[in-house]
Amino acid sequence: MGDPYFPASGTGGYDVTHYGLTLDYEPGTRWLVGEAVIVARAEEDLRAFNLDFVGMEVESVEVGGEAARFERRGGEVTVRPRGGVGEGRVFVVVVRYSGVPEVIRDPDGSEEGWLPTGDGAVALGQPVGGMAWFPGNHHPGDKATYDITVAVPEGLRAVSNGELRKETVVDGRAVHEWRVGEPMASYVATVAVGEFRIRRSRTAGGLPVYVAVDPGQDAASEKVLGRIPEIVAWGERTFGAYPFLSTGAIVERKGDAGYALETQNRPVFPGAPSVELLVHELAHQWYGNSVTPGSWRDMWLNEGFATYAEWLWGEDHGGDTAQEVFDRLYAGDHFDKEADDDAVWAFPPARPPSAAHISGRPVYERGAMVLHEVRRTVGDRVFRDILRGWAAERRHGNADTGDFTAYVEAKAPGEDFAGIWRSWLHGEGRPGEV
Repeated sequence: MGDPYFPASGTGGYDVTHYGLTLDYEPGTRWLVGEAVIVARAEEDLRAFNLDFVGMEVESVEVGGEAARFERRGGEVTVRPRGGVGEGRVFVVVVRYSGVPEVIRDPDGSEEGWLPTGDGAVALGQPVGGMAWFPGNHHPGDKATYDITVAVPEGLRAVSNGELRKETVVDGRAVHEWRVGEPMASYVATVAVGEFRIRRSRTAGGLPVYVAVDPGQDAASEKVLGRIPEIVAWGERTFGAYPFLSTGAIVERKGDAGYALETQNRPVFPGAPSVELLVHELAHQWYGNSVTPGSWRDMWLNEGFATYAEWLWGEDHGGDTAQEVFDRLYAGDHFDKEADDDAVWAFPPARPPSAAHISGRPVYERGAMVLHEVRRTVGDRVFRDILRGWAAERRHGNADTGDFTAYVEAKAPGEDFAGIWRSWLHGEGRPGEV
């Protein structure tokens, strides 16, 4: 798919519409047995196509109910269906596989994939970790619906995205069936296996809230997680209708993962989150999960929006105004005294220098500053319209930086944004007078 930072990830020529994943995991041996049923539409005549998948043994591949030849090289499985697949045809691929999933180390040094934990595992996929536990088209530009069924030893739970459809026990295995009815990028797909305590509730608007917490983090996280309905209600007033059928969170033990991630419907946290971090990851449900970047170059559209959501939350709840936060960042006065002020200006948020920088501070903080510059230019009323309209117009789709700048310009046709895009979004170093 030609991603500028992960060129080997994602494949053109077909569009996945649905994944049916059936998994059986044994934490003691870390052995995973999987079957992936992939429904896709050919966008051109296909004599062969690639699936992103690393580690584990591929035992068989079928296309349209017939065995297909396949070969592996690096992180790709090349499938050669008998007779090919004609353009426009919907086809079904079934891949059976097993083994110990690999842990992937990102260019920035963080770990993703299927991460073993003290009582199970947690799957984190940003940016390409999904290919460690299921084969697919692992690029944010190809979103799909999902059915995820996971069997684990009785006494453990398997928590995933979407809505829990069914829980059963079969021959000592606890089977959990989850369904994601809205399009989801593979990097925000998750499975968390462990001894979770489950809390169910609803928001004032009736949205189901499903929270899974490691017992050791239950007391520390109870008060913060109890604010999920309040945060979602605030998000709906600020960003528009919540884009999914449920919400919630997964809280793992500290150290089970190196970072929080906005996995769809219920973000994953390594330990009890702060209110600000919870706001950040829930804001991603609108910006990142529903409106998903067209490529990894557009990460600032995720992180800049979620960071600015923290600023707006503080402004609306008796904290500093967004302008005060902006001014401190610009002046180099940080809450974190260990922070390197120069890091904020290390590169333009819309042009990280490499894959190792797509989660760098300019993507988050300077990305938020871009939004604040837009707000200062158009005023609060139009800016709130932009926040809500952008989330609505691109709901369940993909967008890139050019799409966003064009949208802003269309919403405020009398304003000149060239200086903001040039200096704050694409420019090198600290912009001049503010």
